[in-house]
Amino acid sequence: MAGPPNKKQKREQYKNTIRDEGTTELPKKKFYRQRAHANPFSDHQLTYPISPAHMDWSQYYPAYVSPESEANTTSETLSVRKLSRQVEVADIGCGFGGLLVALAPKLPHTLLLGMEIRTQVTEYVQERVKALRAQNLDNQLYQNAACVRANTMKFLPNFFSKYQLSKIFLCFPDPHFKARKHKARIVSTTLNSEYAYVVRPGGIVYTITDVEDLHNWMVSHFEAHSSFERVSEEEQEADECVTIMRTETEEGKKVERNQGKKLVALFRRIEEPPWQ
Repeated sequence: MAGPPNKKQKREQYKNTIRDEGTTELPKKKFYRQRAHANPFSDHQLTYPISPAHMDWSQYYPAYVSPESEANTTSETLSVRKLSRQVEVADIGCGFGGLLVALAPKLPHTLLLGMEIRTQVTEYVQERVKALRAQNLDNQLYQNAACVRANTMKFLPNFFSKYQLSKIFLCFPDPHFKARKHKARIVSTTLNSEYAYVVRPGGIVYTITDVEDLHNWMVSHFEAHSSFERVSEEEQEADECVTIMRTETEEGKKVERNQGKKLVALFRRIEEPPWQ
């Protein structure tokens, strides 16, 4: 006689059920749990485009597929279907998608992308967006939000072209407390140069953490980079995205419950000096 299903079996049964029934209910987080952090230097068997031009965004933003692209694509071609607009906002390490789904209705004409390295968590966000789209067919909300599984520390320029993004969010990243682990932090001299490449002049990189050491690290590294300048506190506090970032992420809510500090810093991509 077979025993009761274990956790893995329950997870698969649940996923098969929502896949077959096409439910509009939001996914249950308990079936997508995964350890909090992943090693960005490991081989995660990721799928990524060889260049931004090879990235087919149509499966993530079907409502924004360009009509001309749709007409020119046939079953015999492998051409990438183009969108009517580009992805402009990236939430790196988006977790369970709290910020992503909170920003989507506030920026209804902007394509937002969550990027998450953990398989189960990525799947949860994708199912969450799918359910929200199904719940909002009349007003077409959340068609502008999507999530991909990606390791941005290795492959960010594979997804985005130069100056493509207007905003990057780095919300409660892994602090990597030990000195020998600092090379795995999501902010570094090298990575900041990649952010400078994909963020357009005038664009903003948003950071938030509850770890003061990490906050100071991110501030010092961005201020030391010639392509960024820190946004004033007055301008920071007037930014609606900052309010959402403080309150809507899962980590932010946890910090709130624990009455912890939320340390915020914004950095603007400055114009490149003209060539002499």
